[in-house]
This record gives sequence, structure tokens and C-alpha cells, in this order.
Amino acid sequence: MVIRIPPSRVLSHARRFSAVTFCPIYAAPVQCRPIAGLSFSSTTIRTHPLHTMAQPVTVTVPATGKKISVPTGLFINNEFVPSVDSSETIQCVNPATEEAICSIVAASEKDIDRAVAAAREALKTTWGKNVTGFDRSRLINKLADLIERDAQELAELESLNNGKPVKIARDFDIGDSVQCLRYYAGWADKILGQAIEVDNKTKFAFTRHDPIGVCGQIIPWNYPINMWSWKVAPALACGCTIVMKPSEITPLTALKLSELIVEAGFPPGVVNTVPSLGSVGGAALSAHKDVDKVAFTGSTVTGRKIMEAAAKSNLKKVSLELGGKSPQIIFDSADLDQAANWVALGILYNTGQDCTAGSRLFVQDTIYDRFIPMLVEKFKQLKIGDGFDESSGGGPVVSKMQYDKIFSYIEAGKQAGAKCVLGGEKRPGKGYYVDPTIFTDVKPDMKIVRDEIFGPVLAVAKFTTEGEAIELANDTSYGLGAGLHSNDAGQCMRVSQALEAGTVWVNQYNLLNNNVPFGGKKQSGIGRELGSYALEEYTSVKAVHWNYGEKLDWPL
Repeated sequence: MVIRIPPSRVLSHARRFSAVTFCPIYAAPVQCRPIAGLSFSSTTIRTHPLHTMAQPVTVTVPATGKKISVPTGLFINNEFVPSVDSSETIQCVNPATEEAICSIVAASEKDIDRAVAAAREALKTTWGKNVTGFDRSRLINKLADLIERDAQELAELESLNNGKPVKIARDFDIGDSVQCLRYYAGWADKILGQAIEVDNKTKFAFTRHDPIGVCGQIIPWNYPINMWSWKVAPALACGCTIVMKPSEITPLTALKLSELIVEAGFPPGVVNTVPSLGSVGGAALSAHKDVDKVAFTGSTVTGRKIMEAAAKSNLKKVSLELGGKSPQIIFDSADLDQAANWVALGILYNTGQDCTAGSRLFVQDTIYDRFIPMLVEKFKQLKIGDGFDESSGGGPVVSKMQYDKIFSYIEAGKQAGAKCVLGGEKRPGKGYYVDPTIFTDVKPDMKIVRDEIFGPVLAVAKFTTEGEAIELANDTSYGLGAGLHSNDAGQCMRVSQALEAGTVWVNQYNLLNNNVPFGGKKQSGIGRELGSYALEEYTSVKAVHWNYGEKLDWPL
């Protein structure tokens, strides 16, 4: 995901009431403190007796000593419950310290069945066509209000589990999520069909945009709260019910948001949350014959598997927002200082863990020698540090697996002969920190140019002509985003039309608005999120032909 414009008004940070007050399945909260010295290379699965599972835990924020109550069970039918048949749990890790935060219940395939059944029952009885758009709007707005109220606590939990700075999570990710919910709340009572003239004397036709049904939603770890809102808001506005599978790496805020689903007043089964491994929960949702649609944000490799499973099961509708290797082009007429700012933002925001990260940079040869030193200085100005440090503009990457992957690409760049002019070295000590890194003298066939790295690593090349820049930019299997910087209006129009990407930014980068569609071309996905276009992903168009005057003669 990408950056959003923060809301204009100050967020309220009132403290959330405890989950214990409304969920009778909870016993007394138990304390869960980080385990000193414990390190995890990837998501850890453990087994525990079933009777010890689904209890809330109290997580202590190391920087402030604040305590946050976190649900650990599966959220099905508005209750946090243990697995029906599994004792496996998922260990959640703080990427800034490499220490354990807590463990949560890992859903099994049977748990997915139970969540889907709950969503189906709600669709048939208390949601879907049984609720007016006005009521859906009211509940979605209430949910937005609650998230705004709890923004500080949600941001702190997000930082603990994901690593990003609290201020970024609060003011951008959560601020945008609140806006997204309110935007789609406004659409809930405005989902309209058409009245179509057929024969004014005897018949007419009209269309209905019905909720598509039960939606499996699989979200990534780079923007846990923001991606939750992007999936939940349009689905709820259209009257769909949801089975949400958050990433097994960052599931904590999705569980915390599930508490707010209850407080907002949504009926049981409308939103269900089932943390699990992708190979279990994601696979089960994709192949489930009672799921009507799957929405997925993540890698292209996984997107292919989801499409295959959807086709082989019940031909469910699929929308995919996948990977990218997005280019930015700097022409010699550009404001170089501003262009350098946008380039830095494009690759360093969220520590480069962004599907639209501008990871390939093409600079016109007439300004190349002036621009690179400016860019290096901009990169040096961003502090990558602990998420609870207000001076940090970026945090650690999310996991040891991601950390190792990024440094394997950095090493591959060095071995291939690219020149590392900044960064590229590991820090001593704990935490999955990757400093901003710039490679110059890159060639089109290098891995750091071809592959999505998903880290703060920029590959820079030069070009001479506009046509050459377009050819270099489009030389990728991806097509999610692209950017260009120029003060020549004609050039801006020509190049923006020629770039093969779902989103093109001109003299800016990585800023999105909730009322503007977002999605990819080529291997960056299918379908659209945001704007009115996202409603099409969650509705099914029905044509009704009404005869009020024609008499049929029989036999033919």
C-alpha cells in the first residue's frame, strides 16, 4: 500500500474499554511479556492445550509501559473462540527487538468452514438484502468513529507487531482508514441500478446491484490496518459478509479491530477474523465452495495460486492487488529538489515495504551528475529507527525472513557490478533494520532491477531521450505504479499515456485518495480498489425483465 493524506482534524485518542466487558468467552486477562533473547526467523507455530487458548493477553508497550489488552482467539459470530480441532498457535514478534509479543490461535481448515458458515448465515438473515443502505451506512460510520477514538492505541499495537513508526501508523494509515470507511459509508445507500426502456407499451427492464455474497479477504503485513479498511469498507457498503484472514506475521490489530466490530453494533457473522498460515487459511478460502469472492493483496506468486484455486472450486470472483517494480523518471526540466524529495518518499516510505515502491529510477543524462548527490543527501536525512521514537521516519522491516531477503538482493547487486553509493551494510545489534540503499550503474538484466525487493533499495540508471525512458520504464512484467517528473506539460501528457501502469503520478509519487481507483496491469493484478470502481468488485448485476402488457400466443 501507499501513503495517504492525513485527515484534517485531530484524531481522538480516548482509551478503549477492555474486551472482557463484552465477550463472555474470555477468562481473566493474563500477562504476556516479551521473552528476552528469543529470535524468530519466520512465523513460529506452536501447540498448546486447547483449554489455554483464546484467552486475551495484556501486552506491555516497552517504550511507555502502557498495557494493551489483545484478543488471541478466532473471531467468529462476534465472539473470540478457540479452534475446533487444533492446538496450534502463531507467535507474534516485535521486529524492533526480535522478541516475542504474544501467541494467538491459528485457524485450521475446519475453523475456516465455521467462519464461512457464520458469514453465510448472516448474509441470509441479518445482513445482505435484509438491511437498508441507511443502516449499513450508520454502522460503518460508527466503526470509523471508534477507530478514530482508539487511534493511538491501535497505532502503538501496529508499531509493536509491524515495526512502523507510531506517528505514521496513527496519522497516515489509521487516519486514511477512518476516511476510507466514511467514504464507503456514504456509498452504502447510493448503490443504484438502471431503468432500461424496452417497449413502453408492454414491458420494461431494470437492473439490481446485489451483494456478491460471502467474501474471503486476505490481507498483507505491510499495511495491516489500512488494508483491512480497504477490503472491509466497500464490502460492507455493498451488503457483503466477510471472512478476514490477516497476515500471520501481523495479525494483532485485525483482532483488536474485531472488538470494535462488536461495539459498533454489527450483527454476528458479518465480519469474522481467522488468523492462520496462508497455506491453511488462505488456501481454504480460495478453494471454498461457499465463498463467493476472494480479494487478495500480496505477491504475484500467491495471486496465481488463488486464481487457480478459485477456478477449480466454484469459479468465484477474484480481485488481486499484487507486486510491482515501479519506475520513476526524472526529466531535465523537472524541479530537481522536489523530484529528489518524491523519489525518496517513493522508495523509503514504510521502509520500502510497499507494492508501489518506486524502486527503479531513470534520470536524464544531462542532469544525472547533479541529481545523484542531491538524492544521496535526501536519503541520509531520513532516520530509520524504533517506531516509538518520534524522530524516526521509518522502522525495521517486518521479519527476519524479509530482512534476509533484502540483504540477499543487496549482495546480488554488489556481485553483479552495480555501484552501492549509499547503505548496503548491516547494522550491529538487535532489530531488523535496513538502512536506505542506492545502487547506480545498474543494467537492465540485474536482479535488483528485475525483481521486487520490498525494501529501501533503489536502482538508478540514466537515459538520453524520452522514448528511451518510456522503453526502460515499461521493461518489466509488473504494472502497478509509475511516476514522472517534468515541467513540460506536453511531455507529462505523452509519457503518462505511454507508461504501462494502473496508477501514474506526475510530479509527485505514492499519494492516493479514497475516491480515486487503484490497481494494476500485467502481473500486478486484476480489479480495482478505492473509488466507486471498488463497488463493482463486491456486487453482482441482475437484470429483471418485466412484462406488463404483452400476451404470448401458443403454440409457436
